[in-house]
Amino acid sequence: MPAHVLILGGTAEARSLAADLAARPGIRVTTSLAGRVARPGAVAGEVRIGGFGGAQGLADWLRTHHVDALVDATHPFAETITANAARAAAATGVPAVVLRRPGWRPVPGDRWYDVPSLAGAAEVLPGLGRRVFLSTGRLGLAAFAHLADLHFLVRSVDPPEPPLPPDTEPVLARGPFTVADETRLLRAHRIDVLVTKDSGGEATAAKLTAARELGLPVVVVRRPPLPRDVAAVPDTAGVLRRLGLGPA
Repeated sequence: MPAHVLILGGTAEARSLAADLAARPGIRVTTSLAGRVARPGAVAGEVRIGGFGGAQGLADWLRTHHVDALVDATHPFAETITANAARAAAATGVPAVVLRRPGWRPVPGDRWYDVPSLAGAAEVLPGLGRRVFLSTGRLGLAAFAHLADLHFLVRSVDPPEPPLPPDTEPVLARGPFTVADETRLLRAHRIDVLVTKDSGGEATAAKLTAARELGLPVVVVRRPPLPRDVAAVPDTAGVLRRLGLGPA
């Protein structure tokens, strides 16, 4: 049984795992948050905020704090952190596991446009509609800054960071959202097209159902691939098995 588990967190799955581990006698759990959200949700156990200084900095932290297991439960698009975690685990010999919720899959009635990046999303938008619900978070909006003829409704927990499209309307909100919530939002703002990253999970999936029911196109940004030789488990139960632990 690991005595000290470091979770690279920020997701609902990371919070759930931290709560499970913190309730077990003999296990110390530390969750590391990047600090990009001003008011993160409550997390069980110890919490640290901020980066490590790359793969070497993380490796040094693992050694200094006597970490016995590393869990990468970051957002599916946090590819730099995931790559650094893989390198740090290899350098220190600390067992590591990646927790990634399954991605979304289209169902009958969906009008999805699959793109490899935010820049790819910006390329296809002008042909799909003028009023865009941009649900990709507050970072990376520079990819759309040149689209002066489109109106962007941008939802994020904290205010979006410039550069932004000239016609941007921010909405500050934290999920989860219901299908009714999302339907009201799409109708109230007369949205023509939705843009989202393939984050997976239930917390933000309601917007896809609302778009389907309203017949709206959805531009879906594909996830970046995992580093070579890195596999992922889809849920906290899989992480617990990898750590040699059963249900609490």
